[in-house]
Amino acid sequence: QVQVVESGGGLVQPGGSLRLSCVASGFTFSSYAMMWYRQAPGKERALVASISSTGGGRNYANSVKGRFTISRDNAKNTVYLQMNSLKPEDTAMYYCKAVRGKSGYWGQGTQVTVSS
Repeated sequence: QVQVVESGGGLVQPGGSLRLSCVASGFTFSSYAMMWYRQAPGKERALVASISSTGGGRNYANSVKGRFTISRDNAKNTVYLQMNSLKPEDTAMYYCKAVRGKSGYWGQGTQVTVSS
């Protein structure tokens, strides 16, 4: 049974940091690229960051470059999103997605709220 489970969200003040985690099971994690998306109320889901199956390739949305870092630990079937210098506009539900070709698995999301 495939499972993709995000955690680590919460309420943080502007300028603060959070680290999101996404643990996967039920498929060969090391063969899948991993992505973090976010969706704010009233907006479409948008890609935030991605990392290749080996971790050698990483890409970021312009809005988070220099503030967010994506990483993965294939031994733990886990992908992370370190978020620093958080802004109110980073408030959203954050989703993890595993991708291989046309195959993809989504998690249920974790809420991040940036507010004073």
